[in-house]
Amino acid sequence: MPTYEYECNNCGYKFEAFQSIKADPLTECPKCGGEVVRLISKNVGLIFKGSGFYITDYRSEDYKRKAKEEQGKSAISSDTSKSNPKDLDSSSD
Repeated sequence: MPTYEYECNNCGYKFEAFQSIKADPLTECPKCGGEVVRLISKNVGLIFKGSGFYITDYRSEDYKRKAKEEQGKSAISSDTSKSNPKDLDSSSD
């Protein structure tokens, strides 16, 4: 549920209220009974920490296991596909 900020036009009292998005704005100050206005709130920063949000946090364990297997296979195939420079030199003799 969103938090809305209000300020009283009469006494200057500022307060927050947890309200549904569909709820009507408050109109009465809880302190003096005066008229209140809803303030425009500052943006809230959102920080995702860790090595990755989507890939590491919301993938199934089965998916993660298969991805590790595929990474291992691709590392092995790239190692075997590399040619040894000494082999190239000896074949030219």
